[in-house]
Amino acid sequence: MGKKHKDGKDAKKSKKKKSHDDVSGAGLASAVVNAARSMRTVLSRNLLATGLYAGQDGVILALSEKGGLTAGALATRLGVKAPTMTRTIGRLEAQGFVERRPDEADGRLTVVHLTESGRATVETITEAGRLSEEQAAEGLSEKDVRQLLKLLRTMDENLHANLPDGPRNGEKPVAEDI
Repeated sequence: MGKKHKDGKDAKKSKKKKSHDDVSGAGLASAVVNAARSMRTVLSRNLLATGLYAGQDGVILALSEKGGLTAGALATRLGVKAPTMTRTIGRLEAQGFVERRPDEADGRLTVVHLTESGRATVETITEAGRLSEEQAAEGLSEKDVRQLLKLLRTMDENLHANLPDGPRNGEKPVAEDI
């Protein structure tokens, strides 16, 4: 017979409904941020040969996948603000990886395209990412990695579901609530 809590409920069943209060303050946010920083550092180190900096790889990969994109579309796709993307595109353009051209359908828009040099870095970026992931997953089984991915996706969905689009109807911005 299984263990029973004071309230008579089966201990195994109650674990599934366990509150997360007992792990709050355990540093979940800090652990996720530190792991992400470490991953970015390793990826940046693995990208050194290409001459790219952190964040630039995502722009090149997005352009290689989708073709030409506006700065706004790139910013949205990569989850950064427009001014950040504009600076990143400027740097990539100065390095010869991308070029800006007027949109063929709407001349008011500027579309970012990979240059031949930019296209030549895609394979190296992909390999740098693979090596970084391999290093991060060292000592983890395939099952562990699948579970970690599932958990991280769930966390991301939870956090996105709670993001405000901005203050509405007199609500305070989130930062003021803290």
